[in-house]
Amino acid sequence: MIPFHLTADNASEWAARLWSALLFVWLVLWVGMKRAKKLETPWEMLQHALPVVLGFWLLFGSLENWGWLDYRPLPNVPATWLIGLALTAFGVALSVWARLTLGANWSGVVTLKKDHELIRRGLYRTIRHPIYTGILVAMIGTALVKGHLRGWLGFAVILATFFFKARREESFLRQEFGPRFEEHMRNTGMFLPKWT
Repeated sequence: MIPFHLTADNASEWAARLWSALLFVWLVLWVGMKRAKKLETPWEMLQHALPVVLGFWLLFGSLENWGWLDYRPLPNVPATWLIGLALTAFGVALSVWARLTLGANWSGVVTLKKDHELIRRGLYRTIRHPIYTGILVAMIGTALVKGHLRGWLGFAVILATFFFKARREESFLRQEFGPRFEEHMRNTGMFLPKWT
């Protein structure tokens, strides 16, 4: 038996497979979502969709020369890649768990569904936006694997985008659930757990 030898290239391939698995789960679970009763405008959708595309392009883009964005702030060694792969896998798992918990209430855009439920179980007991948490953790992991400064810049772009998108979602939920959502906000963190 030949032992597995981790290289920068195959660590990057494994990270890409983990992201592909997350995308596959998203596509499969798209079926059966509740119909929307209130939806953000197309302009509002673009305000978070375009920065997310930019963030992932910075993380995964394959231009030949990125100049100073190719700088490696951390050592390009197997320990860094292993930690990065572990964080990517953990983040993908968190996102899938949170997505499964939301069930038919999920949407890729800011929306309220018909018969929308305020989910307060699973990760949602302590975090209001655990799907974003998982994606951000996975991005940190993949940035470690890729090693380039541009991956960290992509993470920063998506963190800022998720913050603004989460605020818009919370505005919708506050209008729908009023004091119940206010109480939920007091007892949870946006992206990190709030232990009460």
